[in-house]
Amino acid sequence: MSIKIEKTDNNNELKLEFTIDAKIFEEGIEKVFKKSAKYFSVPGFRKGKVPMNIVEKHYGAQIFYEDAFNEVVPEIYDKEIKENNLEVVSKPDIDIIQMEKGKDLIFTAVVQTKPDVELGKYKGIDLEKIEYTVKDEDIEHELGHMAEKNVRIISVEDRPVKNGDIAVIDFEGSIDGVPFEGGKAEKHELEIGSHSFIDGFEDQVIGMKIDDEKDINVTFPKEYYSKDLAGKPAVFKVKLHEIKEKEYPEMDNEFAKDVSEFDTIDELKADIKKKLEEQNEHRAKHETENKAIEIVTNNSKIDIPSGMIENEIDAMEDDLDKRLSYQGMKIDQYLKMINKTKEDFRKEMRPQAEGSIKTRLVLEAIVKDAKIEVSEEELNEKIAELAKTYGRPEEELKKNEEFKKYITSNLETENAIKYIIDNAKIK
Repeated sequence: MSIKIEKTDNNNELKLEFTIDAKIFEEGIEKVFKKSAKYFSVPGFRKGKVPMNIVEKHYGAQIFYEDAFNEVVPEIYDKEIKENNLEVVSKPDIDIIQMEKGKDLIFTAVVQTKPDVELGKYKGIDLEKIEYTVKDEDIEHELGHMAEKNVRIISVEDRPVKNGDIAVIDFEGSIDGVPFEGGKAEKHELEIGSHSFIDGFEDQVIGMKIDDEKDINVTFPKEYYSKDLAGKPAVFKVKLHEIKEKEYPEMDNEFAKDVSEFDTIDELKADIKKKLEEQNEHRAKHETENKAIEIVTNNSKIDIPSGMIENEIDAMEDDLDKRLSYQGMKIDQYLKMINKTKEDFRKEMRPQAEGSIKTRLVLEAIVKDAKIEVSEEELNEKIAELAKTYGRPEEELKKNEEFKKYITSNLETENAIKYIIDNAKIK
């Protein structure tokens, strides 16, 4: 087994030439044959009992080559990449030079490698101080949410529909007199002012009385997910069955006792203020970190390999696919719903992918340049925290070297961000 490494004319790109002993390749062929022997049928032999030399004679020796390549190469490829300390960031572009039984397997793999980072200024950058204060209306807004959860719904019969009411309606929509799919419902509860229907629909329900029937004219948005309906005028025949309104509780001590562990409304407001202040601190910290990262990233230069970007987009696509699966949807269905192709999606994700990669590489470079380290105490504290969160034995996690390496890397990144902010000039 041997490997030759040479640079190509492209930045961050290497051409690797692998030579694998003929014996290893033949062992791969034999393994592949054993796995697939039961599928072969040749006249004069029972199915699954055909000798390998007969199969090769009948089907051609090359029948096993591709599978044998896939059997042998991945492990050797990964081992050589690791032993030669190559930071490969792309899928290999394989070109087979020689693949024949009885001869060495020779192939080349063109790969892209992790790029160098030309760090700009990251110590002593200018940052504006970000602060958020809790206002009285913020507290009232939170109280409103609590009241919403304790609201009473009562029926109204002596007046027409007004904004904020819940109208119980039948409706059927049509375009040019033809009903369309999904445009019909009975006894549907529509909260007026929620903007859950097409613009203009809810406004036209206002003023209707119980048992009133009315034609409501609207136009579907041009960006509507259904191409058949997008931008088209529609008529909905609507009948009002019932009017309901929300009755909110009084904001007094009794309300505080009902919705919290506090005895008075003033104590409840003080607790809400404290929690909002904590949220504001986290928000300010997060925005300050993001701004600091943006500045040092913009100050730095990196030539990001295309394969690295494609891998990042792949990861983003996989992440979206997993999140959609929790909703019982596949990514192809989602893209169809938003009227986008896979190519559209990947093109739109490219700037975000490039930004994520550049940020990650710049922070890694700062870790090295500023000699940022993670103490044993920091690592153990984080492992203990994660062990508690996920219900795993702490000692088990400490024995997992890959896990420890991953956590250490994350902590280094956190410390790098802290280093940038601690050394920044905050105005």
